[in-house]
Amino acid sequence: MAGRSLTPKTPGLSVSARKIKDNAADWHNLIMKWETLNGNGFSSATKIVNIKIASRFKDKSEIECDNVASDDRSLPPDYNVELDEYCMELLGTFEKMTKIYQKMEKLCSTTKGICDLEKYHHGDHRTPLFHTWPTPYFYEASVKLLEMYSKELKLKQTIVQEIAHTADQYLSMVYLSSWLYQPYIEHSSRVILESMLLETGHRSL
Repeated sequence: MAGRSLTPKTPGLSVSARKIKDNAADWHNLIMKWETLNGNGFSSATKIVNIKIASRFKDKSEIECDNVASDDRSLPPDYNVELDEYCMELLGTFEKMTKIYQKMEKLCSTTKGICDLEKYHHGDHRTPLFHTWPTPYFYEASVKLLEMYSKELKLKQTIVQEIAHTADQYLSMVYLSSWLYQPYIEHSSRVILESMLLETGHRSL
């Protein structure tokens, strides 16, 4: 979802509450964008693996003939234009995911600042900003989400670096499966996000 479609104008909220509510919507939107990119990356990675598998069954003399027919004699004999394009696609997707993660880091930092400010002004006896969550819960939820996406981003970096270079078909399939199913993003991430949206009024009780 673009922009802050989950953030209707709500009168009567404190500055801290409005910012926390905005942050919850931003978490939702960033995660939705991440999921779209994950699908795009899986498509590129699948094409890379398919090209690698096909090339292993292709007669070497055919590859040499194809390259001799090309005008660019500076390219290595096993160079594949399509493979290079899909590798660049996958790298581009990973870079976009990195930017999303950096925005998640900023959300986490902003939430910590709000929690610190609330504690400074009200101590440990402040009332919840919304329904039931003490303010620090929003920071704790953000940290949990950030940790999952941090680990997942590192895994994706490894896949981007290795998937076009492995000669092991089984390992290629492991890379593909790992990209698609994102083992470090636990099911609890959805629960955390939905709970945050419910608490801040983006979801109906």
